[in-house]
Amino acid sequence: MNDYISLYMNHIREIIDKVENTQKDTIKEVSKLFSKTIMNGNTLYVFGASHAGIIAEELFYRTGGLALINPIFNSSIMLNTRPVTLTSKMERLEGYGTEILRSSNIKVGDTILIHSVSGRNPTAIEMAIEAKKIGANVIALTNIEYSSKVNSRHSCGKNLYELADIVIDNCGDFEDSSMKVEGLEQKVGPTSTVIGALIVNSIVLETVNDLIKNDVEPPVLHSANVDGGDEFNKRIFEKYGNKIHYL
Repeated sequence: MNDYISLYMNHIREIIDKVENTQKDTIKEVSKLFSKTIMNGNTLYVFGASHAGIIAEELFYRTGGLALINPIFNSSIMLNTRPVTLTSKMERLEGYGTEILRSSNIKVGDTILIHSVSGRNPTAIEMAIEAKKIGANVIALTNIEYSSKVNSRHSCGKNLYELADIVIDNCGDFEDSSMKVEGLEQKVGPTSTVIGALIVNSIVLETVNDLIKNDVEPPVLHSANVDGGDEFNKRIFEKYGNKIHYL
């Protein structure tokens, strides 16, 4: 009998190894851009629709995270929307991503990380297009194998990885789900969330390291569930309030 749990965990380890071996330099490049953005007095943003938005949630207002990373959320493309299938319809609606980006505070010199596994839907594509028009730096976190095999759903004919300044490949499987279970045609076990979280937290870690090397104190949050945590975080929010847009 197959031990699917071990098979899945081993597959995750294989992807982690691949990310380390093929994407580490790119992760460092992104980290340098993050730290440069902060040192220049600019702001960091992150966006993802539907399940890709979990990575945006991972990156802000949490212990060990950089307080200066601002998520761009919109309720119609988040997983608490009902019916949840509406998220897919809105993600594919051309023009919607442009309006979401324009409603944010992003400006020239800022940096945005856009997470989209397939990279084919108009919302993420337009976020990249509009951000570049503004003069912001655009980073794509995507699945190159997947995205290179599907057509863009946007009239520009391009997928996200073709529009970004820097592209990080999550090195996942086509369609994201990864494991074949005997007796079932559809694969089980997506990998993009666990790998995406690993990648973006690696970016944060290296960004903090780079800031310290440049004699800049990184505004890293404490847990709100330890004594003194709320007070510590409040001081950060007060100091960097003009660059934090989620309070």
